[in-house]
Amino acid sequence: MEFSYYPGCTSHSTAWEFNESTLAVFSALGHELKEIEDWNCCGGASARVVDRFLSLGLPARNLLIANKAGKTLIAPCAGCFSNVRNALSVFREGGEEARKLEESLGEEYGKGVEVWSLVDFFNRPGAIEELRSKVKKPLTGLKVVAYYGCQMVRPPEIAGSTEWENPMTLEMACEAAGATALDWSYKVDCCGADLGISHGKHCSELVSKLGAAAKEAGADAIVVSCGLCQANLDMRQAETSIPVLYITELIGEALQCPGREKWWGKHLINPAGLF
Repeated sequence: MEFSYYPGCTSHSTAWEFNESTLAVFSALGHELKEIEDWNCCGGASARVVDRFLSLGLPARNLLIANKAGKTLIAPCAGCFSNVRNALSVFREGGEEARKLEESLGEEYGKGVEVWSLVDFFNRPGAIEELRSKVKKPLTGLKVVAYYGCQMVRPPEIAGSTEWENPMTLEMACEAAGATALDWSYKVDCCGADLGISHGKHCSELVSKLGAAAKEAGADAIVVSCGLCQANLDMRQAETSIPVLYITELIGEALQCPGREKWWGKHLINPAGLF
């Protein structure tokens, strides 16, 4: 199956291993990701502070580009996914803001396409069975906790999530890869996000709490699907050194995708010892 792909800025810079592992896993599962042409930054968390219309216009432009391909758009980064889904909700409401966006971008939204995160991809019918059937090296004995952060499944009216308090899709994907997914109470807490830049101490306090909780749960690793979450958790654990893996890195090991060691080398807490 072919999907449109919006990698976002960090996937071509500070989180390139997320991009490479995502492409590798989709290929190993028999799917193709086709990067949309001439995409731009979604605005991150900064644009909305400057101007709401700008924060909608940036992801809306990417959405209109994806519309031309007519295929479901995969946005692995939680921030990119949330911003594009926010623009999508405005278009679907069809009010004055939608009209202004179309006028500013010189294009009508039309029928539109669906926008998925990796949670949505693995939550589609048959996805877990498909993954399980492709596993070459079951990750038996590896204990993980899944961390969704605040934007992957919330707010539900934007993310389209039906399980925003206790989502389980990442856990099911980890289990399909042979790992043991542990229960914990912090899977949808915030990591501090961009506060790491302006309020590093507060961000470190949040991350230290997450690291301690993951350790108490008995986890060997924390599994994420967001470049900013990965960066904060990887660099700001105070008293723990738990590796922080992208879900696609974990699955990539189970599928024996090429280039895995290169991905791990990007991490501050090297996860190579887990495998």
